[in-house]
Amino acid sequence: MGGRIVGIDVARCLALLGMMATHILPGVVDGEVPLAQQVAGGRASALFAVLAGVSLALVAGERGPLRGRAWRAMLAGTTVRSAVIGLVGLLLGGLDTGIAVILVYYAVLFVVAVPFMALSTRALAMVAGSWIVLAPASSFWLRDRLPLTSYEVPSFDSFVHPVALVRDLLLTGYYPVLTWVGFILVGLLIGRLDLSSKRTAGLLAVGGGAAAVVAWQLSDALTSDAGVRAALIRSFTGAGWQDDLATTLQHGLYGVTPTDSGWWLAVRAPHTGTTFDLLMTSGSACLVLGVCLVVGRSAPRLCAVGFGAGAMTFSLYTLHVVLRTDGLWDGDDLGTFVGQAALVLLIGAAFRWGGHRGPLEFFTGELSSGARRMAAGR
Repeated sequence: MGGRIVGIDVARCLALLGMMATHILPGVVDGEVPLAQQVAGGRASALFAVLAGVSLALVAGERGPLRGRAWRAMLAGTTVRSAVIGLVGLLLGGLDTGIAVILVYYAVLFVVAVPFMALSTRALAMVAGSWIVLAPASSFWLRDRLPLTSYEVPSFDSFVHPVALVRDLLLTGYYPVLTWVGFILVGLLIGRLDLSSKRTAGLLAVGGGAAAVVAWQLSDALTSDAGVRAALIRSFTGAGWQDDLATTLQHGLYGVTPTDSGWWLAVRAPHTGTTFDLLMTSGSACLVLGVCLVVGRSAPRLCAVGFGAGAMTFSLYTLHVVLRTDGLWDGDDLGTFVGQAALVLLIGAAFRWGGHRGPLEFFTGELSSGARRMAAGR
C-alpha cells in the first residue's frame, strides 16, 4: 500500500462522494435546502480542484519551483494528461445526464497550472492570494460586457460555436477557469508542504477552518442589510432562482453571479466564484485534507482499501456520469445515491486491494509518463 499519501486518497474519495450526492440528491425540497446540498454543494468540487493542484505538485516530485528540463517535462506530461481528460469529458458531455461535467474545465486547469509551477513558493503564495481577491472582480467586469452563459455542458457539439465554448470555459461556464485557477494554486502550495508531518495536517485543518469561518462571517455581515438584499433580488438574472433569495444563496448558482449589481461580489453562495466563495470552499478543502491526512496516518492500510475509490476518481467519476444517463441508473433519491456510492467504494476497494490502478488512470499515466520522458530526453 506504499508509495501514496493515503490521506489524499481519503480526501479525494470524499470529494467524489460529495459530487455524486449533489448530482443525485435533490437540491431543494419544499423550499428547504437539504443537509447534503448544504455540506457538499460547491465544497466537493472545490476539494476536487484543490487536490488536483496537490497531485500536480506531487507528480513533479519537487518541493520547490520547476525549471528548465524538469519544467518542460512537466508541461509535456500534463498536456497529454489534459488531452485525455478533455477527450473523456467531451464524450461524457454528449450524454443525456443533466450533470455539469467538470472534466473539460479540469483539463484546461491542468495545463494553465504548469507555468505557475516555475514560481518560488513565496511568489506562488502571493499570486494565489492575489488571484483569489482579484480574479472574481475581473470576471465580474468582463462578464458584464459579454453574453450570458449558454448553460451547456462542453461536448463535441460545442465546437460548432467555438467562441461560445472558449467563453464558457474561461469565464461564464459552470467551473470557469479564470476563477477556478485559485483552487489549483492553493493545491500547488499545499503540495510543496511536508504532507507526512502532523504539524502540516494541523496547520491545514486550523488555517483552512479559520479561513472558511472568516469568509462566511464577512460575507454575511456585508449582505445582511435589507437594502443590499433588495438590490440582489432586483438584479438577479440567469438560471438558479429558488423562489427566494435566502434559499437561492444557500443552494448556490451555476458557476457565476449576475452582473447587474456589484453586491453580488459579496455573496458566499456555492458556485458563484466570488472571493468569499473561493475563500470559504478552499478553506473547507484545506480543513478536510488536514483531517484526512491525520486519519490516513492513523490507519493507513484500512483507509487505503476502504477509501480506495480516491485512487481512481477519474475512472469512477466517468462511471458515475455514464450511469446517470437517462434510462440507466438515473433516480434522484437516497436509494440511488447509496447504491452508486456503495458501487464505487467496492470497486475502489477491490482495485486497491489487488494493487491495480483504475483503467483510465493507467492509460493516462502511461501516456503522460512517456511524454515526460521524451521531453526530458530520457
